[in-house]
Amino acid sequence: MKDDNFLKENNARYMWHPMAHPADSLANPPKIITGGKGVRIVDVDGNETIDAVGGLWNVNLGYSCDPVKKAIAAQLEQLPYYSTFRGTSNDAVIELSYMLQEFFEPDGLSRAFFTSGGSDGIEIALRLARQYHKVRGEAGRTKYLSLKKGYHGTHTGGASVNGNSNFRKQYEPLLPGCFHIPAPYTYRNPFNETDPERLAQLCLSALEDEIAFQGAETIAAFIMEPVLGAGGVIPPHESFMPGVRDICDRNGILLIADEVITAYGRTGSWSGSRHWGVKPDFAVTAKAITNGYFPFGAVMIADHLTEAFEKDDTGKANIASGYTYSGHPVGAAAAIACLKEIQRLNVKDNAAARGKEMMAGLEALKAKHEIVGDVRGGEGLMNALELVSDREKKKPLDAARIKQVFDTTHANGVMVRVSGPNLILSPPLVLTADDVRQVLFALDIGLAAA
Repeated sequence: MKDDNFLKENNARYMWHPMAHPADSLANPPKIITGGKGVRIVDVDGNETIDAVGGLWNVNLGYSCDPVKKAIAAQLEQLPYYSTFRGTSNDAVIELSYMLQEFFEPDGLSRAFFTSGGSDGIEIALRLARQYHKVRGEAGRTKYLSLKKGYHGTHTGGASVNGNSNFRKQYEPLLPGCFHIPAPYTYRNPFNETDPERLAQLCLSALEDEIAFQGAETIAAFIMEPVLGAGGVIPPHESFMPGVRDICDRNGILLIADEVITAYGRTGSWSGSRHWGVKPDFAVTAKAITNGYFPFGAVMIADHLTEAFEKDDTGKANIASGYTYSGHPVGAAAAIACLKEIQRLNVKDNAAARGKEMMAGLEALKAKHEIVGDVRGGEGLMNALELVSDREKKKPLDAARIKQVFDTTHANGVMVRVSGPNLILSPPLVLTADDVRQVLFALDIGLAAA
């Protein structure tokens, strides 16, 4: 391992960082993380902080989860890789597929298609949705609907259904046939509506209007996050996702739940769809499936779709999609261990309890600090503070002051994530009540510094 001086000297010099301007990474070198234990990370200078980002929404069990680490090591000794393309499989992925159909049975999902991560999974779900309609003789269903503010990765298909221009405008033209409706975002929406239930109904009406305008017979799927994550943590009213499900059913449109963030306990339920009492047609999962220790994902597929594919005798249901690392045995072994551990620890309940404490503390910070325009969350351990320079006008806080909040919070022992005017919190689901208090304490000092 190179020494600290080498790491600092070459930081961002020979690599481009995702979601960052290369020039900014050179001018403001990224923090170099060299260690992790429990819910804390350590940087190159030895500074220890609570990781309130949870890696990137994915290290739900923290950095000291020995069962997952040991499973990875053991699998590397037994079978470090083999393909699951037609004709071959491996023992770990067969066991995992059985466990996943048990885990997702309440969601009505019984088949898994394995991927290398969330963005890959979105592509698979979008492709399979079109293919399903073709298998059933409705080849005209090719369009996709999604929410503004939604985030579905950065592959071309995912970027096309993304609802944030930051991930789109530099890469256009994107996939044609993708259309967006307003998100149920009470702080900013085109209806100027602050009541969550009323806003949900307005957004559902907009969805019905768009379907009528496009023609239901042309639409393959609607894709949504049960709780919008990267777009600023936007929980909908409890009526919203069930309303989407009903509209999709009435129009023959498939519902893709992007559960890359919300699956495996993040919302205080085992899946985001289950949290709202909805059974989707696809659930795209990744991130926490291996606790972030190995790149891996699983697209879960509904029972009624499997019949159309598995009973096809025309050849149209042949799945001409896949990745070199689909069903990777090391990833499968990690996922098996991770599934066992999240259930043993019942992390969903801890996420719910700690989430209530976090939300209450953040509301108190809003009352104390004028730069906090909005606090969002309340569904497990996912929260956001939207920072403003003027509460009445909702003018976003300038980048320099946001950086001051971030740096001061970090200096006081907590790593948070900045996304536009938002500070996002998505800590490990094994966070303790004392950890929550420390996060709130550091944020209090950080907000006061801006």
